[in-house]
Amino acid sequence: MAEVQIRRYREEDHEEVKEVFTLGMSEHIPSSCMHVLKQPLAQMFLGCVFCALLTSSMSILLPVLAVTLLLAAGRQSVSYMFTKYIQTCLEQDLSHIQQTYLDPPNACFWVAESQGRVVGTVACLPAEKDQNFLELKRMSVKKTHRGQGIAKTLCRTVADFARERGFRGVLLHTSVVQTDAQKLYEHMGYQKVSEFSAPEAIAKLTNFTLMEYQLVLKQHRN
Repeated sequence: MAEVQIRRYREEDHEEVKEVFTLGMSEHIPSSCMHVLKQPLAQMFLGCVFCALLTSSMSILLPVLAVTLLLAAGRQSVSYMFTKYIQTCLEQDLSHIQQTYLDPPNACFWVAESQGRVVGTVACLPAEKDQNFLELKRMSVKKTHRGQGIAKTLCRTVADFARERGFRGVLLHTSVVQTDAQKLYEHMGYQKVSEFSAPEAIAKLTNFTLMEYQLVLKQHRN
């Protein structure tokens, strides 16, 4: 197993960081589509369309074709939602990593490097909702390097950074389809404190929820 080094971001990492983030987020499109299909509203809608067309046309071909087109349209909608989110992140903080994460005193951006390549990322900055917490952001590890403890090390890096600067803890947000991430955070001591719908209309219709997790650092526990 190649040695992995956790270090601060450098300007020459920019393209690789964007690639790791984009690929990591794009991986959630298939699981998000499955999440949509499991929703009672989606199942009822597809069933009604199928039955209505079957009854009116007396042919199996038309309803099958219609449902297939609806499924394709649904996948395109989910892909659009993720593509829009990725593009927003790239335009906001990931195009200005130095200014967003390295120039401020209580923020940072780290990469996991293996054999000269960036294979993982994580960042943090003071949380908007509670300045006593840092917010963990942009956690991603390349699929080829998972199962090596890199994500756990990146989580500990953020926790240590928060502890050194006297923050009460670390918070983060993840989605209902990121089950592996949820298991990781819970294993690292994070607790889910809230759950809410993503702001997009399609997310509200398909019950695509976001979750907030918090880690209270030990020296701040009562």
